[in-house]
Amino acid sequence: MSKRHTASEIEDNKERVNPRLRSEVLGIFLLAAGIISIISLLDFNTGSIGLYLSKFLKYSFGLGAFIIPLLLIIIGGFYIKKDHGIVYSIRFWGLALLYISLLALTHHFLIIENREILPESLANGGGLIGGMLLFILRKFFGFYGAFIILVASGLCGILIATTWSLYQTYLVAKERTQQGLSTAYEQIEKAGSFYNQEKDRNFLRKNNKEEIKEQDEDSREFTGRPLSDSLLEQAAYQEAEEINDKIRKDEPIQRARENVAEVKHKPNNKGKIEENHSILEPESTFVSGYVLPPLSILQKSTNQADSKRAKEVANNAKILESTLESFNVKAKMIHISQGPTVTRYELEPAPGVKVSKIVNLADDIALSLAASGVRIEAPIPGKAAIGIEVPNKVLASVPLRDVLESNEFLKATSKLIVALGKDIAGQTVTADLGKMPHLLVAGSTGSGKSVCINTLLTSILFKATPQEVRLILIDPKVVELTNYNGLPHLLTPVVTDAQKAASALRWAVQEMERRYEMFAAAGVRDIGRYNELIDNFPVGEGSSGEKIPYILIIIDELADLMMVSPVDVEDAIIRLAQKARAAGIHMVLATQRPSVDVITGLIKANVPSRIAFAVSSQIDSRTILDMAGAEKLLGKGDMLFYPIGMSKPLRVQGAFIADSEVEELTEYIKKQVEPPEYMEGITACENLKKEENDTNLFEDELFEDAVRIIMELNQASASMLQRKFRIGYTRASRLIDTMEEMKIIGPNMGSKPRDIIMTYDQVCDRYFNDAAQSNNTDLE
Repeated sequence: MSKRHTASEIEDNKERVNPRLRSEVLGIFLLAAGIISIISLLDFNTGSIGLYLSKFLKYSFGLGAFIIPLLLIIIGGFYIKKDHGIVYSIRFWGLALLYISLLALTHHFLIIENREILPESLANGGGLIGGMLLFILRKFFGFYGAFIILVASGLCGILIATTWSLYQTYLVAKERTQQGLSTAYEQIEKAGSFYNQEKDRNFLRKNNKEEIKEQDEDSREFTGRPLSDSLLEQAAYQEAEEINDKIRKDEPIQRARENVAEVKHKPNNKGKIEENHSILEPESTFVSGYVLPPLSILQKSTNQADSKRAKEVANNAKILESTLESFNVKAKMIHISQGPTVTRYELEPAPGVKVSKIVNLADDIALSLAASGVRIEAPIPGKAAIGIEVPNKVLASVPLRDVLESNEFLKATSKLIVALGKDIAGQTVTADLGKMPHLLVAGSTGSGKSVCINTLLTSILFKATPQEVRLILIDPKVVELTNYNGLPHLLTPVVTDAQKAASALRWAVQEMERRYEMFAAAGVRDIGRYNELIDNFPVGEGSSGEKIPYILIIIDELADLMMVSPVDVEDAIIRLAQKARAAGIHMVLATQRPSVDVITGLIKANVPSRIAFAVSSQIDSRTILDMAGAEKLLGKGDMLFYPIGMSKPLRVQGAFIADSEVEELTEYIKKQVEPPEYMEGITACENLKKEENDTNLFEDELFEDAVRIIMELNQASASMLQRKFRIGYTRASRLIDTMEEMKIIGPNMGSKPRDIIMTYDQVCDRYFNDAAQSNNTDLE
């Protein structure tokens, strides 16, 4: 019994050994081995063991022997500090390949042929490892072939161990070369033009000087005093400048006047002369010489690679695997994608493991990782894997300049290309509004919706001129888009009144119909084909002879418009969403209240592309995307981008642009052109309709008496009006509906009576006095 008891105690003591203690002991031994190796290589007295160790390292690794003790010290430090050794990742093997290649190259330069593996040559070159590799390569590939192979393997080791890319280096070198050449060409052209101008000035100065001298001789005969040479030169120079100014300015001004006259007076299809007020078909001198703003206006990225982040990712991967194992879920980690704010761990489940079993463990995984929330994408589109998205502890921003400088944006030919941000893998994400064709942006307050609208607008401003894209900005909140007032891209100043916004949308519908009539007359189907063949269309036969710009309508807060005039706004939005794509009219609808009364079913059905920012509940997420997921976003630009044609939404960290950058960009554009002349009538239709509605309210002669009866009896119902006036139900209900529209009485509340909102005096002051005045005016 005592023996059994002793054995069990020994086993318990073995189990009680702290893994941390094991790692520290192993680390100390490795540190000691590395230090002894360095001392022995420096020929200090370390005994017979140290002597043999020194010879072993020198003959094995040659001049690179000191790397091995340093590696032992580094591994020992890892065991002491992190409870584990170095991670034998692909970067480690890249460094190993580079080290062996350097050993062989050292042997190649120091040791002649046929002496590669002699004992006296090993310590003075690359050691036995480098010598054997060099001996084999020289035997099969010769002297120069071995050198080329070793250099190539060293480069491969560098590429594997680092993030350096030959292709990216080529692109950077190509871009800088092109910039340098373009700058040189500009300088050469400036120098040539300056030389020609100086040549002309000298010629004119010489001729004028001779003329002035002749005049001087005449003046000396008259006055008896010669003019000084400096005065002669000054007079000649001033006269030459006046002549040059006439040469440079007179002819272009005359041409511009002729062009303006031609554009303003064009014959229509009936042979009459009409004045062209349309700003959509700009004059040839409109924003002439417009230069797209440079990207140097925006700030560069300051994000740097962080070693702590790599450690965090490796640690989370181990915790994730152990957590799944604790729930008897077998899965293999196949890839890790690091994004600015989220890291995605891609797992391949073992055969027989249900996907739903991993999805149901989201809360347990978040608990084990101490994360604010975990989003599971099961499966990842295009991969046989499950993605577990874990927020990073340190969130990195995505400057807009990084996205605008990407090849995806620079090489895009569309003028409606916009920058969104970067995905989980760190890849640039852009979108073409022309293909969407309309976009719905929704999210709670502070989630990044307004910054997203600014990035969309600035992307357009960096890509398109006012002749290519025009804007209608609707900002009921007043404070979001007012910075863009004064831009030549705007058709009308930023609309802040909800009634005028409804009028602007109706104008867009009319413009859409007008464009389709032009397309039908020209025999084309869309704006792209129309602009391609515009030169072949005769002016006045369904065409103005000018290319038609795209129109982008941005509504920053849809909820405010739906509260004021829901019927008019929804009807206009639906008509534009259904038909306006081919006419080149596109919409971006943004709201911070993603409820079903704002994002109605008809709007969702006709606006297929969506961007969802962080929301408070799964119900709001389903309202935007028709699926859950947005409630687990982090905010601050974290979005789900769900364009048309994609099976699942893409998680993107939105690009960031500061208000100061927006102001600098708008000031740069405003300085190039004169204050724009906005198109009249875009926001004027609403007032006309309102006046028509107000006059139609008083068509029924019993309306005033009906209001008085309701106020006296304090009861508003159609049956009561039927009894009092002996009229039919249709007329009585129409009177009740009219009072409800005028906010005199409240809405129908079922079995409860309607509320009476106004008093009789208020109704008279607001409606009947105005009606009486208008009637008196008509009688006069």
